[in-house]
Order: sequence, then C-alpha cells, then structure tokens
Amino acid sequence: MYIKRILLGVMLLGLIGGGIFAYTVYGTFFTSNTSFKNDTAIVFIPTDAKIIDLEERLSPILEDFNSFKSAAKRKGYLANIKAGRYKIGKGMNNNDIVNSLRSRNLPVKVSYNNQENINDLAGRIASQIEADSASLVAAFDDKEFLKANGFDDANKLALYIPNSYEFFWNTSAESFRARMLKEYNRFWTDARKEKASALGLKPNEVIALASIVHKETAKVDERPTVAGVYLNRLRKRMLLQADPTVIYAIKKETGNFDTVIKRVLYKDLELDSPYNTYKYAGLPPGPIAMPDISAIDAVLNPKKHNYYYFVANVEKFGYHMFAENLAQHNRNKAQYIRWINAQKINR
Repeated sequence: MYIKRILLGVMLLGLIGGGIFAYTVYGTFFTSNTSFKNDTAIVFIPTDAKIIDLEERLSPILEDFNSFKSAAKRKGYLANIKAGRYKIGKGMNNNDIVNSLRSRNLPVKVSYNNQENINDLAGRIASQIEADSASLVAAFDDKEFLKANGFDDANKLALYIPNSYEFFWNTSAESFRARMLKEYNRFWTDARKEKASALGLKPNEVIALASIVHKETAKVDERPTVAGVYLNRLRKRMLLQADPTVIYAIKKETGNFDTVIKRVLYKDLELDSPYNTYKYAGLPPGPIAMPDISAIDAVLNPKKHNYYYFVANVEKFGYHMFAENLAQHNRNKAQYIRWINAQKINR
C-alpha cells in the first residue's frame, strides 16, 4: 500500500511537471509575442548579426524578447542568424517569427536615375540596401573590374542603366555591381548594338551622347530630334558645342556637383577640359550624367532631318527651336538672349 502511494505520488509529480513543461513550451513557442499595432512590422537584420543586434532590432516590436531568444535557441536559429529584410505579422508567435527570420528574406525595389557621378550613385544605392557608400564607391572604382569589362574611369557610369531592380536588402557592393553588369549586357541586345554600329558608335559612346541629349531636354518626344542634331554634327565633323558638357566640365573642375548653373558664359567656353565640346571635337570621354533609357533609345532611333542648331524656345518652355543654318539659328538665338537678359539670369 505504501509503495503504491509512492508510485502514485511520483506519477502525479510527473504529470504536474509534464504539464508545466508543456505549458512552458507552449508559452515559449505558440503564444502571441508582438507589441505593435500595425498589421505588419519590417525588420532589417544586418550581415554577421549577433544576439545583441537581434535584441536591438526586435525588442521594440516584441512583448518579450527573452521568450523569443529561448525559442530561437531551441530551433537553432541563434547559431545561424540570417541577414535580410523580414516581415513580422501582428499576433505572430515566437515559432512563426523564427520561421520568418530564417527563410523569408524579402526583396526590395532598388531604383536610381539621373546621377551625375559615381559618388552620387553610391549614395543613392546605399540608402536602399545594406552596403554603405564607401564600399559601393570602392566596387564601382575597381580598376581591374573596369578593365576586364571594357570600361574605364571616364565611362564607368555608363555601366549603370537607370531602372528599378529587385535585390535582397543585404546585397553586398560587389554583388550589386555584378548584377548591374548583367543588366547592362541584357540591355545591350543585338538589335541595339546593330543600331549603334550603324551610327558609327560603340554602346558606351551612345550613352555618352545620350547623357547630353538627356541634359538638353526633359521632353521625351523631343529627344530624337535633339539626338539627330548632334549626330548630324558628328557626321560633318563639327564641334558638338553642347552647353551641358561645359557645365559638367565646370562642376568636375571645381569638384562641386551641387553647383547650379543656368547660363553658360563666353569665358566658360575657354575652360580646358576634354568635356568642353566647344573646345574639343567629338564626344566627351564619358557620360556627363546618367541618361534615361528614353535618351539612349533616342540616340539609337534619331529623327532624320537637316538641323544643325537649336536654342531654347521661349514661347514653348521646355522645347527648342531648330535651325538648318547659322543665319536662322542666330535669329532664334537672339530671341532667347533677349528673354534671358530680361530675366536677369547672369549665371
């Protein structure tokens, strides 16, 4: 009888202990552990994150980080923390949160356009993925990479075709660069290459010219006409005499790309720079900005005409007046000079 009581007591203790264990496990894994009011919260886990990094990023959105840590340890997650961007749903339990952080890295949309230099591009990208500006600039400037892929310091910006792309947030600078090389090669289809060749241009030369077209006019429907002017000039071996190249030369010379220049002065045309197309024949060494795809395609599909000159149209802002000869151009230009003087635009 005494032994039966002992066995019964042991069984009861076992049941109680098992119940407590089951309750603890259930509470650790399957009880809601979120504290935010929105439907979802986005969490960014950095590369090589440690437990302290998890605590910093998860504590603000969890009711109890320690219970999460216990569950994460039991599931082996703390020994293999995954970097990335993750979505946590309202009311999720620790088991679901760990599963999300382990295998549901969400991509981000990375977009860029109109950057004038590599530093600006790096800053733009760094605001969208984990890689910082310094690592991106180093990757973009890598001379061995540039040489191996047909680029140089002057035309390296041409590699980056402006668009929106999907990346994982934790993409490294080198991985971003490698993906952009693939996108560049994908963009330059055989059809586009054939059109460039028919114009007597290489792909990077097309982008250099497109950057001038892009800067000359924001009107997409006018870009093929502007491209046609410059291609006519190239065929005649005339100087391009493009004001945007002079503005770029000034910015590059001063190192200040935030400078706003609304009017090119005659003294600016004397600046000794390979980007000054009033002084040096042909195309500049590389793009003066990142042209839109519409500007690139405008160069590849120019409007055929006999125009060699153009100036801003003061009666139809944003557009230009085109001329076949210098006399006609000078008449158009006189209207523009009168207008710009009336606006008192000196620089």
